[in-house]
Amino acid sequence: MGLYYTCTKDGVHVLYHDESNKYLLCGGNETITVSTSLPSNYSKTLLDVSKSKISCIIGVIKLKIGKYLIIADSHEVSGSILGRDIARVKSFKILPFADSKVSRNDSEEATYIKLLKQHLSSASLYFSLDNKYDLTNNLQKQYTIESLDYDERFWWNSYLCENLISAGASEFVTPVVYGYFKSHSTVFNGGHQLDFALITRRSTKRAGTRYFRRGIDDEGNVANYNETEQVFITPSGHIYSYVQTRGSVPVYWCEINNLKYRPNLIVSGRPSIDASERHFRDQISRYGKVYCVNLVNQNGYELPIKVAYENAVKNLPSDIASDVEYIYFDFHHECRKMRWDRISLLLETLRDLHYANDNYFHYDLNTNSVVSVQDAVVRTNCMDCLDRTNVVQSTLGRWVLQNQLANSGYLPMNNTTPWQLLDPSFNLFFQNFWADNADAVSCAYSGTGALKTDFTRTGRRTRTGALNDLLNSITRYYRNNLRDGARQDAYDLFLGNYRPFQDAVNSPFVDRRPHYIQLLPYLMYTSLLVLITMLMYPRGSITDWKNLLVIGGCLFTNIKSISYLNKEGYQFVSWPKLTPLDFLKKVDVIDANGKYTGIRYEEHNNFRSENKKKN
Repeated sequence: MGLYYTCTKDGVHVLYHDESNKYLLCGGNETITVSTSLPSNYSKTLLDVSKSKISCIIGVIKLKIGKYLIIADSHEVSGSILGRDIARVKSFKILPFADSKVSRNDSEEATYIKLLKQHLSSASLYFSLDNKYDLTNNLQKQYTIESLDYDERFWWNSYLCENLISAGASEFVTPVVYGYFKSHSTVFNGGHQLDFALITRRSTKRAGTRYFRRGIDDEGNVANYNETEQVFITPSGHIYSYVQTRGSVPVYWCEINNLKYRPNLIVSGRPSIDASERHFRDQISRYGKVYCVNLVNQNGYELPIKVAYENAVKNLPSDIASDVEYIYFDFHHECRKMRWDRISLLLETLRDLHYANDNYFHYDLNTNSVVSVQDAVVRTNCMDCLDRTNVVQSTLGRWVLQNQLANSGYLPMNNTTPWQLLDPSFNLFFQNFWADNADAVSCAYSGTGALKTDFTRTGRRTRTGALNDLLNSITRYYRNNLRDGARQDAYDLFLGNYRPFQDAVNSPFVDRRPHYIQLLPYLMYTSLLVLITMLMYPRGSITDWKNLLVIGGCLFTNIKSISYLNKEGYQFVSWPKLTPLDFLKKVDVIDANGKYTGIRYEEHNNFRSENKKKN
């Protein structure tokens, strides 16, 4: 399939789809038109196919004033599956419709465009290069469900495709997934060839950043939900697919940023029984029996999440309770002192609960028949569903692959030797695929690469890896507190959770906090700069009373400011501006004279910490 683009002198975007021989015209009163020929006033020479080929159309979006066409103008192939190339968006363009150009002079509109660019620049977006492979659905669904639609959960640009679909331009629609894809062809252990691929699909539901999207919503959607599919294909025509999921603990809970290293963790007082039930009913209908592997700590800070999760599972209705198995594995305790090989204890628990490593989808292309289906799924979580989760998921993937290799004749029958010992070269690819997958999922949620990837890449924990984890943790703290507000806004804008043309009355980007709150960080910075300057370049003796007075004033200012920051940290976090948060509310600030002076942030009643409830 070839897709070509050009723009007319009057600013109309013209695209040509060579397989259907149709044209798409975007522009002129913000209209989208599909035709088998160009209008008479356009020349076909507009389309210079040697220069104008693009990768795909990501979609069309309307902001507050104007409408925009978003295209991927370059890509890189990251592998193939069943002979179909899968590519990652490398660069993009946001093109205003002809009559939308004037909107670029609007500061609010410019901020929306900036958010779109931020999202598209940071997101790892993948698509089928010829649009013949459905990346949104796993292989079991593709081979067992007739007339299969794209999975709305993982169709990342579905909102942006609405205008194209309503205009009858389905040929120009390319589903994009946000996540990870990589494939590798090799010869295993000097014997037969095989194809191996790893795919992760990030859900559009309750999508967002680490601290602004936690827990569950009323519809049963959980934060940071990802489906990961491990694919193994033999040259003799046997397809093996193994699916795992991850997602936030399915109860109402949050961690409220307050500039402290550990945010304020709160399990809502609002009952989550109905939402938890909806979540598990949906999971059972899609995957079969659900094995919930919970990796949070059983002591200290994370304990309330463990208790809440166990209560949610205990209170499930009897008609689905038998299809949900809860397994608690104290990851940090069992794998302390870098003994991560002890994850094997979790595998033993799964075996005891009748979950075996032969539970996967197997299809025979030679006879066009299903050999076996995967009728259960392991749903893994830790606090963020990132680092510990990925270590466990890669271990499960390795465990299942052992059975698949034996089943397909790559390993001698009844041979219990781990496959990684027989082919260290392929094991290196396997480890790096899972480590890269961990980084992709972590970057999407936390803004940094994953922790503990040294174990995933090498099979052992290293001190260098621990140091890298420390650096990533510090970076996460900075971004999650001071940068993620805009990143969450970018998610909500791209996914259509916030639609400026119908939601924006007043600009959401105006800072309405009281002036003293807005100015405090600048006052601290200036005071600290003056202090450093005085200490390095004092006028006369450092002990001169004037110098001491200035130094004392700077120290006093910073100490008082830090004290205020510690007490009122909520007011200085970079909060999202487009969609309200479950746990946070904006409260008007009224001075002694009854005059409105701005807003401040407070917890919602259902998310108030215990000490504040007592007060």
